[in-house]
Amino acid sequence: MIARYTRPEMGDLWSDRHKYECWLKVELAAAETLAEMGEAPVEAAKALVEHAAFDVARIQEIEREVRHDVIAFTTAIAERMKAANQASASRWLHYGLTSNDVVDTAQALQVREASGLISEGLEKLAAALEKLAFEHKHTVQIGRTHGMHAEPITFGLKAALWWDELRRHRERFAAAAEEIRVGKISGAVGTFAHIGPEAEERICERLGLRAAPISSQVLSRDLHAHYLAVLAGIAATLEKIALEIRHLQRTEVREAEEPFAAGQKGSSAMPHKRNPIVCEQICGLARVVRANAQAAFEDVALWHERDISHSSVERVILPDSTTLIDYLLAKTTWLVTGLRVDAGRMWRNLELTRGLIFSGQLLLDLAAAGMQREDAYRLVQGHAMQAWQNEADFQAAIEADAQIGKYLSADRLKQVFSVERQLRSVDRIFERVFPN
Repeated sequence: MIARYTRPEMGDLWSDRHKYECWLKVELAAAETLAEMGEAPVEAAKALVEHAAFDVARIQEIEREVRHDVIAFTTAIAERMKAANQASASRWLHYGLTSNDVVDTAQALQVREASGLISEGLEKLAAALEKLAFEHKHTVQIGRTHGMHAEPITFGLKAALWWDELRRHRERFAAAAEEIRVGKISGAVGTFAHIGPEAEERICERLGLRAAPISSQVLSRDLHAHYLAVLAGIAATLEKIALEIRHLQRTEVREAEEPFAAGQKGSSAMPHKRNPIVCEQICGLARVVRANAQAAFEDVALWHERDISHSSVERVILPDSTTLIDYLLAKTTWLVTGLRVDAGRMWRNLELTRGLIFSGQLLLDLAAAGMQREDAYRLVQGHAMQAWQNEADFQAAIEADAQIGKYLSADRLKQVFSVERQLRSVDRIFERVFPN
């Protein structure tokens, strides 16, 4: 269902046809390498490269009978070789290999291709977030803790924080994608009983992969678990961005809003609605990616040198997670690029509490001026609670307090309630986040 929303390339990578294409790449790489090493006839390898082909429907037809996908695959190719009068060459197809030599190594090719698309998506989102951050570097906004007004920030700082988080994900993903770029041709229990380590290394190199230093019948699944965990981390940050925008779009806040197209309708019953539906989709689908990571960790522990309990799981979680991340990155980039930011509303919301958000600065300035901190806290909190309960002007009450006036002059009080003073370090923060 999700695949129709993604770029066609990602859906194609996990199709049956492309899976078999990757299987065939592995088979041909093995045949050519063995021929080069003098362990298989050169003419047989050439014949396989020239004539080996498959028909997806025929593979599926054979599989319904034999109930083994790799045997169905090799049988279908052998039929094609026979039809091309190359039956003798087909004896060297799958020579010395076990099924998972092909399946695991081919899957590494698919994951590598999927990783390339995901990397592109990460770069596009990073560029969009950086642009948003600099556009609103000095757009003043109230910072919130526990959902309550705290102290001033800028919306650009919020976007810069998202960018910095994504920077770490890009580094983690590059490392995870490189770590999982491994194949194995080590045989039924990983002992190279039929093909030696040198052949494995040369076959993998031919395919653009590294040979795993050691494997059983399968590659160790901690590789896949880590890869899926990194995808889950990316999904969590995308949800973080979308969730923040959902909060900022609430009627009572209205500081930012996801794009709403001309002619779009938000509710079948209430024509006024402008619902953050894309943000909600991002938040919902991120849960699926995180759940898939849990399934990947369950695949790490297999019986002895291998069972197939992981195989059925990976047929779901690898295509789904890479496809979902591809989709979520595209939708989050769309969201960030078209985000509607209401700077005026941000300023009005900041002023809602009429100076209460500067209570922390007032406390510090009174302490610095000589008042005991406990006394200062008690005094400032008393004014703050009264202003909160009565929706009164906190700043006016402070300016009228004679006890405070003994410590802070009118000019000093202006500095207490200065937004510019609160945000004097914004440029320095940006220099640290974006050093280049």
